[in-house]
Amino acid sequence: MTMPIPLRLGGYGPSTTCFSLALKRIGDRIKAEFGDAVDIKYVWNVMDLGYKAEDLLWLVEDGLLTLSYQSSSYFTSRAPALEALDLPFVFRSNEEARAAMDGALGAAVSHALEDNMNYRILGYFENGFRHVSNKLRPVRSPADLAGMRIRVLPSRIQARTFELLGATPLVLDLTEAIKGVVEGNIDAQENPFANTVTYGVHKFHRFHTKTNHSYLSRPVFLNRTQYDGFPPRLREALAIAVRDAVAYQRELGVEEDRAARAQILAQGCEILELSAAEHERFKAAVKPLYAETRAVHKGGLMDLLPGLGSA
Repeated sequence: MTMPIPLRLGGYGPSTTCFSLALKRIGDRIKAEFGDAVDIKYVWNVMDLGYKAEDLLWLVEDGLLTLSYQSSSYFTSRAPALEALDLPFVFRSNEEARAAMDGALGAAVSHALEDNMNYRILGYFENGFRHVSNKLRPVRSPADLAGMRIRVLPSRIQARTFELLGATPLVLDLTEAIKGVVEGNIDAQENPFANTVTYGVHKFHRFHTKTNHSYLSRPVFLNRTQYDGFPPRLREALAIAVRDAVAYQRELGVEEDRAARAQILAQGCEILELSAAEHERFKAAVKPLYAETRAVHKGGLMDLLPGLGSA
C-alpha cells in the first residue's frame, strides 16, 4: 500500500483571514485532484502553538511545514538583496505592485530567496500598503512622530525609515509587538488596516493615519527538498494551485481592507487621510534612504522598483 504524500500548510493568522482562506483553497484544489494520494493538514496560526511569526522560515526550511507565507522583510537577514523591497514610497498602487511582483521583480526576488534558503517560491500574496497607528496623537507630518516608540518589522530599511521620520523604531516579532501594544509599552505600529484589526491593535490605538508608506508582498514558499521530490504531476498542480490562490487572496484582501477600516471607525478610532502636500512631506523626509541603499545594493532589485525613478 502506497502511503499518502504529506502536505503541511501553515501560517500566522486566524482561519478567517484572506491568507488562511488562500491556504485552504490550495489544499482543497490539491485534494480534489489527488484524493487519498495526499494527506493535507493545516496550522492556521503557529503563534497559537507558542511559535513566533518569524519561526515560519525555519519550520518550512527544516521541513516541519511544507508550505507557508511570510512578509518579505523577514527574509532580509538571509537574502539581503530583499532589503530593497522595504524602501518607502516605491509603489503607487496595488496594480503597479502586483505587476512588478508577477513580473521581473518577483522573479529576481525568487532567485534571491532560492539561492540563499531551502525554498521554492511559487507566488506572492499581497500584504498591501502599510499605515501608522498610535495611542498618542494624530499624525499628519513627520514632526508628529517625534519620539514615538514604533514597532517595525525585522528590517534595517524599515528601521531607518522611521528614524528619518523622527520616531524611535523597535524591531520586534509580531508576538512581542502585540504584547507591547496591549501593555502600553509601544506607542505606535505600522501595518495594513486588515492586520491592525486581525491582531486587535485598533482596540488600543485611537489614531490611524493612511500613510501608504510601503507595500509588502508575502512570498508563498515551500520546502525545496520536499517539493523537488514530489511527482512531476503534483509539482505542476501545486504551482497552478498557488497561482490561483494568489489571485483569490488579493481579491479577498481588498474586501478585508474595506471591512477593517469600518471596524476601526466602529471602535471609535480616527482614520486620517493625508493631503498630497502632507504626503510629500513624508516622502521628502526619507529621501536620503534611497542613496544610502544604492550605496549598499548597486543595481539588482533597486533597478526593478517602478517608483524609484532617479531617486
